[in-house]
Amino acid sequence: MFTEAIDNILTDQCTPAAVRAIENGAPATALWSALADAGFLELMASEAADGAGLALDAVFPIFVAFGRHALPVPAAQSIAARALLGDGVALPTGMVTLAGHGRRAADGGVSAASVAFGLTADWVLVNVDGLCLLLDAARATRTATGVRGGLSAALFWPADAVTAPVGDRGEQVAVFSAAIHAAAMAGAMERVFGMALGYCNDRAQFGKAIGKFQAVQHQLSVMAEHVACAGMAAELAFPAGAQVPPRLPTATAKARTSASVALVASTAHALHGAIGVTEEFDLQLYTRRLHEWRMADGSELYWNRVVGEAVLAQPQQTVLDFMIENIL
Repeated sequence: MFTEAIDNILTDQCTPAAVRAIENGAPATALWSALADAGFLELMASEAADGAGLALDAVFPIFVAFGRHALPVPAAQSIAARALLGDGVALPTGMVTLAGHGRRAADGGVSAASVAFGLTADWVLVNVDGLCLLLDAARATRTATGVRGGLSAALFWPADAVTAPVGDRGEQVAVFSAAIHAAAMAGAMERVFGMALGYCNDRAQFGKAIGKFQAVQHQLSVMAEHVACAGMAAELAFPAGAQVPPRLPTATAKARTSASVALVASTAHALHGAIGVTEEFDLQLYTRRLHEWRMADGSELYWNRVVGEAVLAQPQQTVLDFMIENIL
C-alpha cells in the first residue's frame, strides 16, 4: 500500500524534467513537501512517535522505487535517520542525510567526504568514531564532488559547529547508508533495463526491430541476469522484522549491486547507440547515478574485503555454512 502510494507521487512529482531542474539548482520544495506532508518520512518511526513502525522488509520496495525514479532528495536517508535515532531524539525540520565515514580533525572540526545530497540537505547524521552527530549542513563548507548534475558533496564543519553526540550507533549509520545505495542501484538498474528493452523493441534496422537480432538478445539476457541478481542481493540488507540493516548481508548486497553497475550501464548505452549518450535523453539520469552510487559508502572492492575478512576469521566453517549463518 505504501509503495503504491509513493510510486504514484513520484510518477507525478519526480518527472525527468523535475529531476533535471533540481540538479540545475531549482528548489526541491514541492517534491520534498509531497513526501513529507503525506507522512512518508515517518515510515520507520515507532507508532508511539506517530510513525508507521515498519520494518526493513516493508521499506525495501520503497527504497527501490526511489532509485527507479532517480529521486533527487534524501527521503530514504531521512527515513533511516528516524529509525537510527529512535524516539529519544526529535529530528529537526528539513532534509536529513547520512554520512557514514566522518572524521574528526585535530582542532575539533568534522569532515565527511562524498555525502549523498550534501549540496542540498539541511542536516547530516554523521558517524564519527562510532558516535552519531546531527550537524547543521548550513554551517558546513560544502564542496561539490564535480560529477555532472551530482548532488553529493564533501562537507567540513568547524569546531564551533560540532554539537554533542545524539547516539552511539554511528557504525550503523555507515551500514544503513550502504544498504540504501544498494536498494537505489537495484531500482535504477530496473529502470535502465526497461528503457533498453523498450528501445530495442521500438528501434528498427534492416526491416525489423533490433531486439530481434540474436546479438542484441544476448546482451539483453546478460543484462537481465545482472539486474535480477542485483535486486535479490539488495534485498539481503533488508531482513524481515529488523530496524537496522545487518553488516554482513549489507556488505554482500552493496558489493553485488555495485559489481553489476558497469555492465548494466555500458550495455544500456551500447544498445541505445548515439542517442544514449546525449544529455537530453533520460538514460543518463540513471547511469550517472549508478556510477556515483557504486562508489558511495565503498565500492564492491571495499565490501568484498569486509566479507572476505569475516570468512577468514572463522576457518572452522565452510563458505557455504558461513553464508547460511551470517548472510542468507
